[in-house]
Amino acid sequence: MNTTELTAVAGISPERLPALLRGMPKAELHIHIEGSLEPELIFALAARNGVSLAFDNVESLRAAYAFSDLQSFLDIYYAGASVLLHEADFHDMAMDYFRRASADHVVHAELFFDPQTHTDRGVPIEVVINGLARACEEAEAEFGITSLLILCFLRHLSEETAFDTLAQALPSIERHRDRLVGVGLDSSEQGHPPEKFARVFARCRELGLRLVAHAGEEGPPAYIWSALDVLKVERIDHGVRCVEDPSLVARLAAERIPLTVCPLSNVKLRVFDTLAQHNLARLLELGLCITVNSDDPAYFGGYVNQNYIETFEALPAMTAADAYTLARNSFEASFANSTQKARWIELLDSYFLNA
Repeated sequence: MNTTELTAVAGISPERLPALLRGMPKAELHIHIEGSLEPELIFALAARNGVSLAFDNVESLRAAYAFSDLQSFLDIYYAGASVLLHEADFHDMAMDYFRRASADHVVHAELFFDPQTHTDRGVPIEVVINGLARACEEAEAEFGITSLLILCFLRHLSEETAFDTLAQALPSIERHRDRLVGVGLDSSEQGHPPEKFARVFARCRELGLRLVAHAGEEGPPAYIWSALDVLKVERIDHGVRCVEDPSLVARLAAERIPLTVCPLSNVKLRVFDTLAQHNLARLLELGLCITVNSDDPAYFGGYVNQNYIETFEALPAMTAADAYTLARNSFEASFANSTQKARWIELLDSYFLNA
C-alpha cells in the first residue's frame, strides 16, 4: 500500500480493530509445536499410549500452568511431551495446531520442533520428522496453509549433543529438504550464550540450512549480538531486550533483521509484568521488523489472534496501520519464496483496502 492508503487504514476506528485483527491474513514464525499440545490432547495421547501422568485430569493439569520464569515452564513442558511416542502422535499434535491456525487466518506457519526432547526418551528422530511433515502436507491440502519446519537445538544441553542430533537428522533433512529448511536454538537462555553453539551452526550453514535463534528474552542484548555475529542467524526469536542497547537497535533496523515477538508469552514468563508494559509498539516506532506470534500457545494463554487482540487492547495507541505492518512483516520475514510472499502481500493489501 502507498502512504495515502496507509493513512486511510490508520483511521479505521478502534472498535473495528478486533474483527480486523482476527480476519487479516498472517504468517506465524515463532510456534513451538510441542507447545501447542493442549491438555485434552495430552490426556488422549496418554491413554492411547499407556503413559501415566502426574495429574488426575485436564483441569488439574491446566491449573499447573502458573509459571514464575522460563525454567518453571520448561519443567512442565517436557513432562507434557512425554506422551509423544509414535509418528501418529506428532501428526495429530501438528494437525490440532493447524486447525486453530486456520481459524486464525494463518496462511503460512514455520514450526519449531525439539527433537532432543524426544530422542532422549528413545523416540527415533525420523518418527518425529515424518509425523510433522505428513501433517504439513495434509494441512496444505485441507486448510491451504503452507508450512516449513525448523529443527531446534536445546541450548541447556551440550554442543556435542547438538552435533549428534544433526547427524541423526541428516537423512530426514535430505528426504524432506523442501519442508525442513532450517535450525534454531531454544530452551533456557540464562547461562547458555549463543556462541556455545558456534561450530554446529557453522556446519548447518555449510549444509545450506536457514538459521534462527532465541536471544534477548531472558538473556541480555549481548546474546543478540552473538546470535548475529557468531551464529550468523537471519532472524532473532524474541529479541525484546534489544532496546537496552541503542547501537543494537540501530543495526537491527538498518539490516531489517526480523524479531519474532511473542507478547502473551513475555507476560506469562515475567519478561514484562503486564501487556500494557510491553515494548512492542516502541519496537515498531524504532523501525524494527517486528512480527507477532504465539510461542507455546497451549501454555501461554492464546494462539496468534489472541496475541494480536490482547496486545492491541493493552496498547491503545496502536492502529490498524500497525496491524497491517505486523502482518506484512510476517510475510516478508518468512522463509517462503518471493512468489509466495508477493501473493500473500497482495492478499493482505486487498483485505485492508476493502476493510
